[in-house]
Amino acid sequence: MSAVSLRGVSKTFGSGSHAVTALAAVDLEVERGEFVCLIGASGCGKSTILNLVAGLDAPTSGSVDVDGATALMFQESALFPWLTVQANVELPMKLAGVGKVERRRRASQLIESVHLGAFAKKRPHQLSGGMRQRGALARALAQEADVLLMDEPFGALDAMTRDTLHDELDAHVRTRQLTVLFVTHNVREAARLGDRIVVMSPRPGRITASFDVDIERPRRIDSPEVATVAATVTDQLREEVLAHARS
Repeated sequence: MSAVSLRGVSKTFGSGSHAVTALAAVDLEVERGEFVCLIGASGCGKSTILNLVAGLDAPTSGSVDVDGATALMFQESALFPWLTVQANVELPMKLAGVGKVERRRRASQLIESVHLGAFAKKRPHQLSGGMRQRGALARALAQEADVLLMDEPFGALDAMTRDTLHDELDAHVRTRQLTVLFVTHNVREAARLGDRIVVMSPRPGRITASFDVDIERPRRIDSPEVATVAATVTDQLREEVLAHARS
């Protein structure tokens, strides 16, 4: 069984003359331990797929199956502003019934692993954007989910911070053998991180192409190999947008 399986998935919001079809007959299989990047024009249904996989919404038709638990990381850190970094990371473990001493130990390890050890007692407003996203990553990892869902988590960050977080995410994914479904508009980011890049058409969202990324790790976002894959995917995206404009 795949870690994530979408079969014939369609999603329509609203009804009658106000109905908007976000997804149409989407088939997608994500294998255990695979890092899959979803890419496409704004409004093509990428985030809708994450919401369906996370169980936050249900498909209008078709089936969504997930083998294991999921954790969702958003574009914004979504850290609770009244809690410290330590308390934010401990929260999912507290809700799961993990004892106080154990959750503090595990949270401290996770915070150190994302290089926030010196800021564990700070609240989100005292942190930079990159630090907040590090905290959000630690909190997502604290859920010990099998499938990590990431909705443009690094889109608002500067290039250097984003590159550092790519390295940190890559290390955690490989160490924990996580399955990742990652939404991005950044084609180079997809080529830097993904084992596979899935291209979606403009609304209604359909999967139109899939590219295996056979580049040895560790990777650099500015490497010639990443640039070559990104150029190929960009050409496909351009074709999708032009075809949509002509239809």
